[in-house]
Amino acid sequence: MIYRKKYIDRLLAFRDNKIIKIITGLRRTGKSTLLEIYRDYLISQGVDNNAVIHINFELYEYNDIKTDEDLYNLIKSKLVANKKNYILLDEVQEIEHWEKAINGLSVELDVDIYLTGSNAYLLSSELSTYLSGRYVEIKMLPLSFKEYFTFHKDSGLSKDDLFSQFMKYGGMPQLTTLPIESSVINSFLEGIYNTVILKDVISRNKIKDVDLLKRIFRFLCSNIGSIVSANSISKFISKASKLDKDIRPATISNYLTMLEDAYIIYKADRYDVKGKELLKSLEKYYVVDLGIRNNILGYTDTDYGHMLENIVYFELLRRGYQVHIGKYDNLEIDFVAVDQEGNRYYQVAETILGELTRDREFKSLEIVKDNYEKTILTMDKIFPSNKEGIKIKNIIEFLLEEQVV
Repeated sequence: MIYRKKYIDRLLAFRDNKIIKIITGLRRTGKSTLLEIYRDYLISQGVDNNAVIHINFELYEYNDIKTDEDLYNLIKSKLVANKKNYILLDEVQEIEHWEKAINGLSVELDVDIYLTGSNAYLLSSELSTYLSGRYVEIKMLPLSFKEYFTFHKDSGLSKDDLFSQFMKYGGMPQLTTLPIESSVINSFLEGIYNTVILKDVISRNKIKDVDLLKRIFRFLCSNIGSIVSANSISKFISKASKLDKDIRPATISNYLTMLEDAYIIYKADRYDVKGKELLKSLEKYYVVDLGIRNNILGYTDTDYGHMLENIVYFELLRRGYQVHIGKYDNLEIDFVAVDQEGNRYYQVAETILGELTRDREFKSLEIVKDNYEKTILTMDKIFPSNKEGIKIKNIIEFLLEEQVV
């Protein structure tokens, strides 16, 4: 099991607090393993083994737990009297109206509750109504390159070789237990894709046009880092399918939301830096794991720049930022990363050694006249001198740098 310190630390920060901890993310990103590690940690700290109630609702033995009443009675039957009990529930969304049971347990008893789920239904408005500000979401992503590098650093491969491997196969945690063979890894990634698409999207939403869903996802995989809209996706797929009339953009929008809810794609809205407002159209989408994307399309390096952009987007999310794509007049800024301290601006380029490319990347940042940090991230190892206070960093070194908490 990979010990993912960042996520353990987040859980510990809210330990013994009435706030319910909800761990969300794509299937197979390590949510179940995180709960196992946390369970073992609690027991190692002296918590009674019986007072840690750990249940995975994907296991057949809990197949008869269907309703909130079933869930409530099951937990009550396992509680240890006169002690604080820790409730760790995996894939709790499998239980109908589970939030009613969780709310009752939280209000009535001395318990510390941790939940995982692979669909955004966990954070629906209905849930918010029941738990009313008494929960915190911990968003779990596949391995960062730093985690991947730490696991493989004794492999004898260089940082560059490991990064190439990471770009090709992605960072799903279970890959660390498999041989680095394309046929093995692709079979594993295809299984994840089929599970997510079939179980978390098609079954949950009762989708009839499965082919359209897969075409939309394939389009997004082909266009990571490109500005798209429901209308442009509709026109492209309708033309490619030789349909008599375009698919309704509203239908495309619904399917995009379903894919987002399964955590397989993430949307970056456009932010008008000059007007200081979010725009309501022409966003970008990123695929949560490049391995899944490359398994769908086949791996080539012809889209290297956009794949780098995909990696940087999720790295900024891991570092706690809200991440938008930026617009200033007619210029585009790859990322505006926002936190309580303000904005940070990032341009991502495979290389800036060419004069035209360098001028273009600098220009998008130079035009922003505020005093927030501006950085160009590149695969170059030799940089031109900094200009106008704009930093230049090698992407691999950026991904491996220590973070100040």
